Amino acid sequence: MSATVLIVDDEDMARNFVGEALKDAGYETIEAGCLADAQKAIDASEADVILLDVMLPDGSGLSLLDRIALENPSPPVILITAYGEVDTAVEAMKKGAIDFLQKPVDLKRLLQAVDRAKELISMRRELDLLRHPAANQIEMIVGETPAILRIMREAQRAAQASASVMITGETGTGKEVLAQAIRQMGPRADRPFIPINCAALPDTMIESELFGHEAGSFTGATKRKPGLIEVADGGILFLDEISSTKQEVQVKLLRVLEDHAFRRVGGVNEISVDIQILAASNRNLPAMMKEGKFREDLFYRLKVVDLHLPPLRERKSDIPALVGSFIRQINIRTGALITGITPRAIDALKSQYWPGNIRELRHVIERAMLFCDDEVIDIGHLPPEFQETQA
Repeated sequence: MSATVLIVDDEDMARNFVGEALKDAGYETIEAGCLADAQKAIDASEADVILLDVMLPDGSGLSLLDRIALENPSPPVILITAYGEVDTAVEAMKKGAIDFLQKPVDLKRLLQAVDRAKELISMRRELDLLRHPAANQIEMIVGETPAILRIMREAQRAAQASASVMITGETGTGKEVLAQAIRQMGPRADRPFIPINCAALPDTMIESELFGHEAGSFTGATKRKPGLIEVADGGILFLDEISSTKQEVQVKLLRVLEDHAFRRVGGVNEISVDIQILAASNRNLPAMMKEGKFREDLFYRLKVVDLHLPPLRERKSDIPALVGSFIRQINIRTGALITGITPRAIDALKSQYWPGNIRELRHVIERAMLFCDDEVIDIGHLPPEFQETQA
């Protein structure tokens, strides 16, 4: 996410110094030398983040904080104070400033503060989706790291073309969420979405579940049963943990992909279907192919589009937006009224390794909301091991 920083300072040299540092870090900047010019920029909604000096020629920067608080949404404010003005900084934090810097400004500290403000904006944007009911119908992939943006671009193309997709990634990275997003982005959004966890079914059942069976085809088959492929006709079949399927099933799936047809177990009639197949796995399928455990022809037929979801430890800058999304969803489900999370709690979350990935993060936020009696989650609401990292 790009962000524009409004630098409010009456000293030209100070504005230029800070402005160049922010531009080098990838931010856009606008400048104001007095309160009046700053207010014009705020009224025009030009600023995402405000860097505000206290001493200005037409008044105190603190007076602007009250006006900024009336904005909806109000841009995060970072105050710049002279050395020793601790009381001023405390007053500013009470009025809504998220951080303060002392002059002379340390550039490393400045960039850290602005990065935090940008994270707060990402989280707020997710929370603001509460105002758009249509956006709450499905949990979408959240994030703005280059890998996630690329995945969503490719997913949209796959959705529009009804192409087969292979989704890979560690457990908890959001593979089924991505599959649901593909459904929502394509022409099959209002058609059936049939998920099946191949690893959860024994080998003796999975073939019948997928392809259905005719009466008398095996012991206990007293009547005809349509399979999930048939049920998904016109829509999407999501095969989670497809690596768990046996070779005989893989051969039949390949035929469905190539001919859009199949036979029920024990049947002789061809049944034609129009389905998009999405598959997912947390295992190394190329390695399984070398071992003869997964068919190479099926693998390449499935991965017309290949989407690999990175683990959370490789996309920690997405954590604020993910947290905002989870707070929004849990608020809706439980009736909670949590409005956000503190920067130090975000820092604690970003310090973790997250072996359980996004699923683990969601559980941590759900627990935090359970124990939060305030409107904002703080570090004390997180599990003890998270608090130890910030001690």
